[in-house]
Amino acid sequence: MKKRIRGWLGRFWKILGPGVITGASDDDPSGIVTYAIAGAKGGFSLLWTAWLTTPLMAAVQEMCARIGIVTGKGLAGVMKRRYPRPLLWLVAILVVGANTINIGANIGGMAEATALLVPLPQIFLGFVFTILIVGLMIYLPYRKIAGSLKWLTFALFAYILAAFASRPDWLVVLSQTFTPKIQWNGETLVLLTAILGTTISPYLFFWQTSEEVEERTEKSRFRFQHHIVTRQELKQMREDVNLGMVFSNLVMFFIMVNAGTVFHSRGITELATAGQVASALEPLVGQFASIIFSLGIIGTGLISIPVLAGSAAYVAAETFGLSEGLGKRFQQARAFYGIIALATFVGFAMNFFGISPVRALFATAVIFGLIAPLLILLILDIANRREVMGGKINNWFQNLLGSAAFLIMFFSALATGAVFLVK
Repeated sequence: MKKRIRGWLGRFWKILGPGVITGASDDDPSGIVTYAIAGAKGGFSLLWTAWLTTPLMAAVQEMCARIGIVTGKGLAGVMKRRYPRPLLWLVAILVVGANTINIGANIGGMAEATALLVPLPQIFLGFVFTILIVGLMIYLPYRKIAGSLKWLTFALFAYILAAFASRPDWLVVLSQTFTPKIQWNGETLVLLTAILGTTISPYLFFWQTSEEVEERTEKSRFRFQHHIVTRQELKQMREDVNLGMVFSNLVMFFIMVNAGTVFHSRGITELATAGQVASALEPLVGQFASIIFSLGIIGTGLISIPVLAGSAAYVAAETFGLSEGLGKRFQQARAFYGIIALATFVGFAMNFFGISPVRALFATAVIFGLIAPLLILLILDIANRREVMGGKINNWFQNLLGSAAFLIMFFSALATGAVFLVK
């Protein structure tokens, strides 16, 4: 019996791939802070976004994964063949720029969280994290990177357990989740855009596509142009993606439940420091809240920053035709790894400007929410082109979910833009 259980767990662990890593990286420090702010400001009123974003996020990420499997190229590489150069450059600038800002905010968040435990300057701690992450990405083989990222996903369970420990009124939680009472104003619209942007994030589109290529190249070493994609491969990919997205949105849901219980119910609607966010874990672990919070932020940061830096490098390398891939050694893809290092160090340098890490993390979520609609539109177009996808184009249901994701994020971004213009 034990052997069967171990065998089943072993097979299950092997199935977990880019989808699970992508889902876990979505609950990065930016996501954790954004969901905590949403819970503090709105209580349980925005819990409905968790069940709304789950199928939309899964649909977009599945399209990205399928594009990678079928074409054997990253998303920017496919776009390069389909669209005018100015559009590709615009996409590259937006994604690399937004990723770099998010990297800086995540490093700042990790440093501030670590400073709760270690009495050292935040700039020094941020520098240590920067060196550590760049060094690991350059010197570790892809398989070890992927394996390490899967293990780090367990850091997110602390936030699920904390929601139960805070003892919310679950009848109210369920009621607000499915029959929400929403006050539609400027603050709510900005919150909605931030939630959508940090959940259905542009950097995940590029990462998912490229990592599907990396994963299959690493496993079978085949040439994609001579490979027929099987139903079993697509089925396994969808299971991986769906599991990752459901897990990601469950964590999102419970973070908002916890913040709504711990903060909003007590009249605390503004979160400005890591210490405040850490206090949400006090019902679970009491005086050890800072330790658990710091470990959670560090763990999710170590997942997300390689994804952010890696996706920026994939976009830039594919745009300019450079050798790329985490499966390659540094000597084989110097420019690719150079972009990873540059994006990470430039992001770290942002922390010298004295910007609050909590505010920076929330701001990056809003930025992603503003640029995501354009990319979803392009992904929909690619996933429906037979000359690119062959017989693996979208079906009507995939188009329905993808179009819903585009329209919801487009109008949310439009409304948020109007809010900022009025201000």
